[in-house]
Amino acid sequence: MIRNSLTALTLAAVAPLASAQTVSMCVFDVIGANGDFYNMVKDYALEMKAHGVDFNLKPYTDEGVAVGDFNAGQCDAVAATDIRTRPFNRFTGSISAVGALPTYDDLETLLATLAQPKAAPLMKENGYEVLGIVPAGAGYLFVNDRSIDTAGELAGKRMATLDYQKDAIHMVNFVKATVVPSDITNFAGKFNNGSVDTAYAPAFAYEALELYKGIGEQGGIVDYPLAQLTIQIIAKDDVLKDETAQQAREVAWGMFPQAMNLISGQEEAIPEDKWVRIPEQDIQGYQEMFRQNRLEMRDGLNGAPDVYHPKMLGLLSKIRCASNPAASECTAANRE
Repeated sequence: MIRNSLTALTLAAVAPLASAQTVSMCVFDVIGANGDFYNMVKDYALEMKAHGVDFNLKPYTDEGVAVGDFNAGQCDAVAATDIRTRPFNRFTGSISAVGALPTYDDLETLLATLAQPKAAPLMKENGYEVLGIVPAGAGYLFVNDRSIDTAGELAGKRMATLDYQKDAIHMVNFVKATVVPSDITNFAGKFNNGSVDTAYAPAFAYEALELYKGIGEQGGIVDYPLAQLTIQIIAKDDVLKDETAQQAREVAWGMFPQAMNLISGQEEAIPEDKWVRIPEQDIQGYQEMFRQNRLEMRDGLNGAPDVYHPKMLGLLSKIRCASNPAASECTAANRE
């Protein structure tokens, strides 16, 4: 991170200051201005000075408020999880489709693809443009009882579920668990005080949101990525010129190693005995279960919300089958 900052400072020093464009950005980090992801956006902003853009950052601990202020015109751009930014771009908002990216290698392939200039048209939708995508970590299932280690065991359990995340609500209902409506500011408290049996979050929440309290002596973290969360930077598509917007996306892609170092450190800091390892044969079953649900949520079938973009699901399928060509989905008649 220090090396990146020094490089950015050097580049910024030689940038023509007279041409700098000021862009305000609402930035979500559950920890606020001291959070790791806020600091990563600061590095992004520093590097963008070299491209003539001076981002003026404002921290938010509630991403609903951050997005609300962006919608109200109080910020020119917003940095928030793709769960929140999905309404601005359904294509990139489908990166976190449930079970669609089982490894970080697959995520790296995807983000490298999306950073290419030929993907630029897909970064614009409904008058908005994606200016960068950075990993935020895989979402895992936190449980207060280690016996909750199969989809069947979730039946009847109370699960803290983000009340604006339609795909998560669909999946919770699918496994016959009970949706306990929550938001980013209170789901951890509900898990820690026993109001719910399970919650889902990236590894950073173990320490930062003290989810170890909810896990206690009997619980754990199921070692299977439910989804790959990303932080996405969104602006109205007239804020930056097309060439500068592409440079912004390439700056964000250049931060992939920095983001993964942060995420790996957070996951490795969790004690080994807190992870709940699941058998390979169970994983194969989950992958097919998630795939069938993604198809429903692509097409709006069987009462499912049509939240996933078909083109993104097709791209994710190609990436999975490139890394694991023997998977049964790669020859399925209803392949994504």
